[in-house]
Amino acid sequence: MKQKVYIETSIPRYLAARPSNDLRSMANQSTTIEWWESRRPKFDIYIPEFVVAESSQGDSEAVARRLAAIADIPELKITEDVRKLGKALVVEGPVPKGSEIDAYHIAVAAVNGMDYLLTWNCTHIANATMRPKVEEVCRKHGFEPPTICTPQELMEG
Repeated sequence: MKQKVYIETSIPRYLAARPSNDLRSMANQSTTIEWWESRRPKFDIYIPEFVVAESSQGDSEAVARRLAAIADIPELKITEDVRKLGKALVVEGPVPKGSEIDAYHIAVAAVNGMDYLLTWNCTHIANATMRPKVEEVCRKHGFEPPTICTPQELMEG
């Protein structure tokens, strides 16, 4: 049985982006493409319906590339448990107000039993200082949190 990976919006954004001149963005894009091509088949991957909505915004050519990349990925539904946990992640502190969508990424992954949440959002999701509190809130509400990581961290295994 394959492990389950939740794909956050930054992943299709890096997959579909034009090559960047910024070294960090270039490295993240390269790593994302490498993970997508070599490691993705080893996992079952999922997205929530709002990743499709987020991926549909912006430059029409990039939108087309992003939507093509995620076209065949099963979508996870937003349930009442997701809403409650997402709200708790903001109210109880690990995710700041104004970043509710980041809390919902975590909540959808946790409620749906994902093994990993794959993201490049290191501000409010893959953040080492926030991770213990995120895990605490998830467990307090009855859900095992996913391992939150970047494609670089999920490259080997």
